[in-house]
Amino acid sequence: MDLNVFIAVIFAAFLHATWNGMVKSHEDKYVAVASIVLGHVPASLIIIYFMPLPTLESLPYIITSAFIHQGYQWFLLTAYRYGDYTKVYPIARGSGPVIVTIVSLLFLGVILSGYELIGILIVSIGILSLSFQNSEALRNKKAIFFALLTGLFIGLYSMIDGYGARVSMSPLSYIGFSFILNALMFPFFLKFMDQPNITKRVFNKAKSLFIIGGTFSYIVYAIVVWGFTKAPIPLVSTLRETSIIFALLIGTFFLKERFTILKSISIFTIFVGVIFLKFF
Repeated sequence: MDLNVFIAVIFAAFLHATWNGMVKSHEDKYVAVASIVLGHVPASLIIIYFMPLPTLESLPYIITSAFIHQGYQWFLLTAYRYGDYTKVYPIARGSGPVIVTIVSLLFLGVILSGYELIGILIVSIGILSLSFQNSEALRNKKAIFFALLTGLFIGLYSMIDGYGARVSMSPLSYIGFSFILNALMFPFFLKFMDQPNITKRVFNKAKSLFIIGGTFSYIVYAIVVWGFTKAPIPLVSTLRETSIIFALLIGTFFLKERFTILKSISIFTIFVGVIFLKFF
């Protein structure tokens, strides 16, 4: 992987952890997730105005991506019904790169070196281990099930957007159109989850998350999708999930969460995986 892509995706991972910390600390996860989804719109409109339009060939990818994001958001919110954020999120994020890698190798003709495969596996194990640091998490079968489904949809939208961005010839505006369509669909989607008036609730309860979190989230994914056009999708997808390291540090120093030996082992494991991805 090119050094510039590597640094850009690591920076995106840091920003990802920042807005996720804001979501994590919000008491209403429906409002928090909706704030991010709706908060994509202002940044998307600005980018679309200044950047070239995506090609017509990328339109099916844009539409498919928006629908897959609906599934991702539904399964993530459903997982939060049954499990705590700290248990659900690492399973979802750790399983996504594995799914992307398996599908890419078996069906899309992607070729990765042995060291790269080892790196992906090590990073994913390190992330997943954060969810199973007590016996209670292992007993919560529903939370695990929906978190894994969330990971499946992370893998799906990563692959769709990776190839869609390449076809679009304009990755940033491609993401802008996909995010706007996703934002238009999401409030209607939430009505089926008994969450009416979500837009009003966002502006009453989460203005800062809408502005800051939504903007950061757009920047993060725009960088990642740009990275998809420059490097193999499984590698970029895996490197993006190193955001969990920054999330743990933010949780420790700003949210006053306890930092344990097991967490330090998980971080070290992820770090070793990153070394395999970049330097071997």
